[in-house]
Amino acid sequence: MKNRYPMKHRNLHMILLLLLSSSLMAQPSKQIKPPVRIWEETVTMPTYLVDEPDRIPRFYEGRAYQGAQGRVYPYPIYESLSDIRVDKDYQMVYLENEYIRIEVLPEIGGRLFGAVDKTNGYHFIYRQHVIKPGLIGMLGAWISGGIEWNFPHHHRATAFMPVDYVLQENPDGSSTVWIGELEIRHRMKFMLGITAYPGKSYFEVTFRPYNRTPFIHSFLYFANTGVHTSEEYQVIFPPSTQFGTYHGKNQFVRWPISHEVFNRVDYTEGVDISWWKNHPEWTSIFAWNQDDDFVGGYDHGKGAGTMLVSNHHIAPGKKFWTW
Repeated sequence: MKNRYPMKHRNLHMILLLLLSSSLMAQPSKQIKPPVRIWEETVTMPTYLVDEPDRIPRFYEGRAYQGAQGRVYPYPIYESLSDIRVDKDYQMVYLENEYIRIEVLPEIGGRLFGAVDKTNGYHFIYRQHVIKPGLIGMLGAWISGGIEWNFPHHHRATAFMPVDYVLQENPDGSSTVWIGELEIRHRMKFMLGITAYPGKSYFEVTFRPYNRTPFIHSFLYFANTGVHTSEEYQVIFPPSTQFGTYHGKNQFVRWPISHEVFNRVDYTEGVDISWWKNHPEWTSIFAWNQDDDFVGGYDHGKGAGTMLVSNHHIAPGKKFWTW
């Protein structure tokens, strides 16, 4: 989700409503729910190593990443990837109730690393089985999958770096893992809380940006969520969506039935582009001028999916892209 607002102190609040499963019926309100478990443990994952960065800081020299200017100083550049694979230990944080189990990886940007529906085994957030970086991030190294938290820019500078974190058990039986950092390019700070509740099949995300400087800064907040796809996977944009657009708003396409050439692909015969299988090449489509509070995706073969619910006045952006 992408937002740009001048800000001093704002609290952005969104709820991820997950699992479209008819089996998750509400229980009687008098029934006492067990509290959400929260803990951390060491996990070992195959990891492709990244070489040490250049020790000489780089000022802006025309370098670009993902269509944006690569102004990274005083951060180093991590763009020398290797084919050396080792088994590496990571400290993983877990949140679990009777319906869902969530994994958070503070050592790689605080990424929500995976989430599973315990009632049917469906991974409603994509979980990687290996740490294998690609050159996508602002500083270079980046991994796909999970949920990548981005502030104040997309694929943020520290998305592949460790962040601070703390575990919190709440009086109502819910539990929260807070992650956060000081972004040293703009001297701004963010905190992000991931909360699971007793008896609920969703988790909640609370985002808190702070401007620690005397200057006005614009910012972008982008929660980049990975999901498993298949021939039967369909993207669900809100019903108010009639058009999609590309990066920079330089192309438009009708939604969901396209009759255009969009991002090099000919859909002129009439193609339902809400289906993943109908995109022969990688693509990005932003919902254009919609005014609803949700976006999601559904796997018709598995009878399960993922949905995000948020206030569109605060988090207006809705996008899907293939990888």
